[in-house]
Amino acid sequence: MARAATTSDAFNAIAEPQRREILVLLRDGERPVTELAQDLGMTQPQASKHLRVLREVGLVRVRGVGKQRLYGLDARGLRPLHEWLGGFERFWGESFDRLDEYLQELKQARRESA
Repeated sequence: MARAATTSDAFNAIAEPQRREILVLLRDGERPVTELAQDLGMTQPQASKHLRVLREVGLVRVRGVGKQRLYGLDARGLRPLHEWLGGFERFWGESFDRLDEYLQELKQARRESA
């Protein structure tokens, strides 16, 4: 089965590690592409390409300030990812609860046998 085009799906867009790193950097606020490129150790055109993909899937917004374009995180685009991951959060929470119950049973059994 063919994958959806990277620019049409947030899941595919964040499959690229450098795009995830861009999102991490933008959590702290808006940044120009030159700063992002420098922090990521890539050229400005490479960073711009990644930002374009993130913008097209709604994860990043851009606004002009004078001659500069500032990129910022658009958290609304993260909603589908958050909702999908929510099921795994419940899974891990329940798994840790079961593990905690098991450990408590082991401690109790150890106390009773001592």
